[in-house]
Amino acid sequence: MRPIALVESVDESAYGGKAAQLAAAIRAGLPVPGGVALSFGFVDAVSAGHPTAIRELAEVCATLDGPVAVRSSAVGEDSETASFAGQHLTCLNVRPSPPALTDAVGAIWKSAYSGSALAYRQRLRLPSEPRIGVVVQELVVADCAGVLFTRNPFDGADEIVIEANWGLGESVVAGLVTPDHFRLSREGRVLERTPGTKDIEVRVLPEGGTREAEVPAELVRALCLGDKQLRELHALAMRCEKAFGGAQDLEWAFAGGTLYLLQRRAVTSAMKKGGDR
Repeated sequence: MRPIALVESVDESAYGGKAAQLAAAIRAGLPVPGGVALSFGFVDAVSAGHPTAIRELAEVCATLDGPVAVRSSAVGEDSETASFAGQHLTCLNVRPSPPALTDAVGAIWKSAYSGSALAYRQRLRLPSEPRIGVVVQELVVADCAGVLFTRNPFDGADEIVIEANWGLGESVVAGLVTPDHFRLSREGRVLERTPGTKDIEVRVLPEGGTREAEVPAELVRALCLGDKQLRELHALAMRCEKAFGGAQDLEWAFAGGTLYLLQRRAVTSAMKKGGDR
C-alpha cells in the first residue's frame, strides 16, 4: 500500500493502532497535527531497501513543509489491551529529506525487534512477528507538553490527572524529570497543583534531532500551566471522552499558545492494574 494522508488511515490492520486512532481523532475535529501514514507492508519494504518503496517515500518528502515527528504505529498498538508505551522508537525533528526519513523509518522498524519489545509481546500474548506501520506528522515545537488521563491512573478516582514539563513531552514520557502534577474535577475545578522538579527539557536542534537541555533555575519549580491552559486541556479531555468513550490517555503539547493532541489511546487494562503507562 502506498502512503496515505493520516486522516484516511482508519484501517488498523494495515496502518496500525496509532494511525487509526489519530485518523479517528482528526475526523472528530480534534486538534491533531496533519501527516502521512505508512502501512506495515510499506515499512517492511522500505526497511528491506526495496527501490519502489524508497522512491515512494521520497515522494512523501516532497509533500512535507518542515521537520516531522516519525512514530511507530504497530498493529495492536494503542489498543485497550496494549499501549506499547516506550517499546518502539520515536524519531523527532527529522528533516524532510529522503535519506533522513528512510533512516528514521528503518530505525523504528528495527526497534520493534528489540529484546524488550519482543518480551512485551510475549507477556501480553500478542503475535510474535511485529507488523509496524509508521506515522509521519508535522513536528510541534512545544513550549510545554505532557500527558493527561481522564481517570486517575494511580487510584482509579473519577478525576483528570495532568503531568507537564517545559519543552517536548518526551521528557515526561521518558521519566527524565519530576513533572508538574495537576488534578481536576470532572467539571474542571482545580483540585491540586504540585510543582515538579523540572530541571531538564527536550529541545529541537537546528540541524535535526533533539537534545536534553538544562531548564533556567527560575523555571525549575515554576508551574508550566496556568488556568487558561488547564481549561483548554479539560475541554480537550471532555471532547475525547465524548468522541471515543471510556477513560482516555492523551499526549498533548502547547506551541505558540495553541493546544495540540499528539496521541490518544484508551487507558489500557495493564495500566488499570498499575503495569503500563
